[in-house]
Amino acid sequence: MSDTSPGLRTGTLSTADIAFFVISAAAPLTVMAGVAPIAIVLGGIGAPAGYLLAGITLAIFAVGFTTMSRHVRGGGAFSAYITRGLGPVAGIGAALLALVGYTGMAIGVYGLLGSATADTGAALWGADLPWLPVSLLGLVLIWYGGHRSIDFGAKVLGVLLVAETGILVLLAGGVLARGGADGLGLASFTPGQVLVPGTAVVLAFAFAAFIGVESTVIYRREARDPERTVPRATYVAVAFLGIFYAFIVWTVIQAFGDEAVVEAATDDPGGLFFAAITTYVGSWAADLMHLLIVTSVLASLLAFHNAINRYALALAEEGVLPRALARIHPRHRSPYLAGVAQTALGAVVVLGFGLAGADPYTQLLLWVNTPGMIALMVLMVLAAVAVFRYFRRVEHGEGVLRTVVAPLLSAVLLTVAILLIVDGIQLFTGASTLVNTVLLALVPAVFAFGTGLALWLRRHRPEVYANFAAEPPPPGTDGDLSRPRDPGGIPKTGGTPHPGDTPDDDLEPRSEPCPQPTSS
Repeated sequence: MSDTSPGLRTGTLSTADIAFFVISAAAPLTVMAGVAPIAIVLGGIGAPAGYLLAGITLAIFAVGFTTMSRHVRGGGAFSAYITRGLGPVAGIGAALLALVGYTGMAIGVYGLLGSATADTGAALWGADLPWLPVSLLGLVLIWYGGHRSIDFGAKVLGVLLVAETGILVLLAGGVLARGGADGLGLASFTPGQVLVPGTAVVLAFAFAAFIGVESTVIYRREARDPERTVPRATYVAVAFLGIFYAFIVWTVIQAFGDEAVVEAATDDPGGLFFAAITTYVGSWAADLMHLLIVTSVLASLLAFHNAINRYALALAEEGVLPRALARIHPRHRSPYLAGVAQTALGAVVVLGFGLAGADPYTQLLLWVNTPGMIALMVLMVLAAVAVFRYFRRVEHGEGVLRTVVAPLLSAVLLTVAILLIVDGIQLFTGASTLVNTVLLALVPAVFAFGTGLALWLRRHRPEVYANFAAEPPPPGTDGDLSRPRDPGGIPKTGGTPHPGDTPDDDLEPRSEPCPQPTSS
């Protein structure tokens, strides 16, 4: 890219804007109406506590993650953090895993868009809508939303997010106003209801409901005062989702009563929320909820689409992906060719599943989303370990809680969560053992491919390897990135790495102290 090429629209996104992107990716209404009833079936009335525990774990992760954001100014997010702490080989492997993970999450949700729209058409108008044309139309709509400027996307997501959370608040208000089925109680949070065998499965579902909260750092280059905005948006998103999920699930339990809710959820999990809002608010609210589930899915897709575009942009700028993907639209200042590539890939996958006669929900959504979800959680573990390693190597003014305790504790807790998901993989996919084995194997296979690519780059394109995840030049410099840099962004004076260098060659402590960060 030449010096005259347009860049991303900097200084655009506020804390609220970034939080809208992150919370919208989690699709709160869709998660609650579509997944929470299953959590109640498997975990009983203690299910709300599972969402709180997942939120607490991610809040602990956010402590180290956001501390790192003050020391890494690039747009590579996971890959940049992991490169700083674990070296370029792990960083490039993580970059490929992140791109595939986010893309898998997005493409799978097009199946949900098709099935949710078909269900809404049948429920409201008795129409039999084919899912494939709906999903393909969704691809076009989301491409257009990502093609426009980032502030346009933030405004759209703000409206859609207020609408989908508003209908859930309306349901909660109706239940609270009428005192539920048997009066309001807090039995859901007592040890006897939380410490049951089904809680492990509930935790797995709960962690899946938070996927996307780590994407705040992807918008660093477009944020206002990123050292403050990014951490604040991360904490806002995690706190909102953790408390909101737990509150809404508890409310629905109160709507049916502690004794009856599990049976109601077992008999009709997909209709649990609609039955509750019909009883406590009215049938018109149930009709509105059907429509808002569709817009909730669209909001989730737009949020993932924008995140993937910026990840692809960062990798294209690094030289790992084709340079053309780094082009920025001169008017909208968006990575528009990355959006075109993402949309084309989504169309190929969606058409492939459609022409094969696959089910949009049980196959396109669940089979494609599950490895994407696990990939992003693995990246969170690697990032947590990388934060610990990084702050052990450099001089800094951060405390032990932020740089040691929080990263290591979150790495352990997230590893446990991954093991729970792997153990209950059949509950997520509903597939055969063979299919589940293939889906699980995709995650280490992609990471291994990425590390192999890193080793190839080190030998054949050492300048790309040496500059991977380098810090952007300080304002006012000539922006020369031709000289190789170490993982901290400091230009090396000894030339490019020798093909025989090991990844740890890039992890030697630097003599230069890190600038003292401002407090957030």
